[in-house]
Amino acid sequence: MSVIRPRLAFTLIELLVVIAIIAVLAAILFPVFAQAREQARKTTCLSNLRQIGTAFHLYTQDYDEGFPNTNDPYLYAGRRWRWPVMPYLAAGQRQAAQSFNAMSGSPSILICPSDTVSGTTYDATSYLYPACFYHSADQVNGMHFGDLLSNPPALMCITQSEASVAFPSNKVLVAEWLNSHQTGASGRIGFWGSNYTAPQTPGADRWQGARNHVLVDGHVRFVQAHSVTPSIDDCPDPDLTPNGLAGQDLK
Repeated sequence: MSVIRPRLAFTLIELLVVIAIIAVLAAILFPVFAQAREQARKTTCLSNLRQIGTAFHLYTQDYDEGFPNTNDPYLYAGRRWRWPVMPYLAAGQRQAAQSFNAMSGSPSILICPSDTVSGTTYDATSYLYPACFYHSADQVNGMHFGDLLSNPPALMCITQSEASVAFPSNKVLVAEWLNSHQTGASGRIGFWGSNYTAPQTPGADRWQGARNHVLVDGHVRFVQAHSVTPSIDDCPDPDLTPNGLAGQDLK
């Protein structure tokens, strides 16, 4: 009487079928996992901006409803604006003497998890503070971004107040400097695009991508670039939206 022995191994065809099934499942699931991970990073970025917006609000309450103005024309840059509001942030950074760099503390609240550039390139912050908060509407209407880059600056800084904001729910208080959450667009808020050698020339991809913003009224939004009011230089740049604080950044 013959004895039927159990088979102890897969055949080559069976192994290939299993590998093919795993490959199909991976192709389906990996993009889903990547999207979920990016959504979590975007949510963290929105949380950062909400806390930063609260810090600015606390600052204005202590300074007669005036927005930060240190008479520094480059205050829009992250390494500059963070110091006036640092006492109201949880970052706990301490400014080095004669420098804008941090001596201690964590920059985590100032960095978007999806931003792999700003940690070392843009002063360890992913966000900008629009120049219209320390320039008048008349100044803004006569400026181009090159005026903000000029050395010495073209115009003096003038403290603006909360009362000057005509549309708090549509006025950007702090915004992401880079497009970090969507593919298909590169570069900063508009002028550089993918061409970093011509900072005063609007980038060809400036109306692509999207960024997180905190508005003056405190709420945060993820906004497509094409939904932002064009600046005087035809860019999605809240620094120089027409009419300054009397204008609207979001369409």
